Amino acid sequence: MGFTVTKISEGPVKPASLTPCPTLPLAWVDRYPTHRGLVESMHLFKSGSEPAKVIKEALAKALVFFYPLAGRIVEPEPGHPAIECSAQGVYFAEAKADCTLEDVKYLDRPLLISKDDLVPYPKSEDWGVEPHNTIMMMQVTTFTCGGFVLGLRFNHASADGMGAAQFIKAVGDMARGLPEPLVKPVWDREKFPNPKIKPGPLPELPILALDYVILDFPTDYINKLKSQYMEHSGKHCSGFDVLTAKLWQCRTRALNIAPDSEVKLCFFASVRHLLKLDKGYYGNSIFPVKMTATSEKVLNSTILEVVDIIRKAKERMAVEFFQFAKEEVDTDPFQMTFNYESVYVSDWSKLGFVDVDYGFGKPMFCGPLVNNDFIASVVILKAPAPLDGTRILASCLTKEHSEEFVRGMKHME
Repeated sequence: MGFTVTKISEGPVKPASLTPCPTLPLAWVDRYPTHRGLVESMHLFKSGSEPAKVIKEALAKALVFFYPLAGRIVEPEPGHPAIECSAQGVYFAEAKADCTLEDVKYLDRPLLISKDDLVPYPKSEDWGVEPHNTIMMMQVTTFTCGGFVLGLRFNHASADGMGAAQFIKAVGDMARGLPEPLVKPVWDREKFPNPKIKPGPLPELPILALDYVILDFPTDYINKLKSQYMEHSGKHCSGFDVLTAKLWQCRTRALNIAPDSEVKLCFFASVRHLLKLDKGYYGNSIFPVKMTATSEKVLNSTILEVVDIIRKAKERMAVEFFQFAKEEVDTDPFQMTFNYESVYVSDWSKLGFVDVDYGFGKPMFCGPLVNNDFIASVVILKAPAPLDGTRILASCLTKEHSEEFVRGMKHME
């Protein structure tokens, strides 16, 4: 059965009052070429009274505090993008669907409504700003059951995941009637290191035709692995650590490659604590955590020993970050390898999107909408309500290897 989404209104939402109008330079990491693009996500709420009206009004109020986000990305000199605080506003659309959330299985994958109907894609005549210069777009789509979905497109050059969530939580604060955000924003982009290291060339991306898999893990299982790691090492580890170790090992087994072949794992970690940044900092503050091992090493280790590899890489990250900051290295640490033996993991479970409240309660589910056929990637999320635990969205193997990967991941003894 086909369902229809109809757009009701669209246009810019500007700050509710006058705001400063400087042009603000972006940090080295903000300017990184691969960050100059819109990250798409979906935020699902079970109910809400006039959610588009409430969020639109709250957005205008929040932009008074986060006024750079109402501007545009400009490039006063090549390779040095900045934000022009022009108060031109955020693109906002209201839409309605002719079905209930239950009709579309609460937008579980595979989607029964195209993502292009859930996140905003304005026509050029309606939004005369190129996507890479647009900072943010929003669309609120209501369903006949009273539930709604916020579709968000947020430019990674303006904020990382934690920063984007900080802003969306501020919109929620204003929607609930607070006079100002609970966490006031600070710019402070000059506090992120600005070494003379030039970003490496953009990599060539393979076409991999990746299979898409959803896996859920109960909290009890994750806690059991964490307890086993404490017995193994005498140290704490996170749920992210144990699930990432498990997926790296299961993926490596599914690849079925030569024992001496190298497999790579990468994820990004926050460096806010290393730079002692104000909690209101919302710019990019991330650094890659990379590790390489032979297939034989990953497969012959226990999951707990793979957690050791991951935790040692995390510990190295602080050293590598300060070497980067002090220009003790001359290579770009953000340069990535995008081949089939490499997998990239992103943790959305603790960014803060799950805590957003517009006065209607927290979301049932929120997560990214982008999946592609050129980067083997895995996203870790809070499982959708009413499930208790963690969800993994994996787009990291072709069909021929996917079945073995799923079999291994579902083995939870």
